[in-house]
Amino acid sequence: MSQQFVKSKLGANKVAVFIKPTCPYCQEAIELLKKYTFKPGHLEFIDLTARNDMSSIQDYFLQSTGARTVPRVYIGEVCIGGYSDLDALDQNGELVPKLKELGAL
Repeated sequence: MSQQFVKSKLGANKVAVFIKPTCPYCQEAIELLKKYTFKPGHLEFIDLTARNDMSSIQDYFLQSTGARTVPRVYIGEVCIGGYSDLDALDQNGELVPKLKELGAL
């Protein structure tokens, strides 16, 4: 069920970020991504605290990505990691080309 939920939120041409609203790294990821003008429907923030199966979703993240922490950032259908990974892509000038290639910007 958790795997199905996560996969239902992913898409080849979108960015999906699984968050907890009180998490400071999640807030940083939101702020970083909101610097860019995404096409409608190409950026989604998914609040895990609104779900009864939050723990099993995070267990699925551990199994599939190696970490159960949030944020979990997916560019297309690939998890790039958390906030520090997203920030590194941005700082290295690699984020915008990835987002353009995806068709999200």
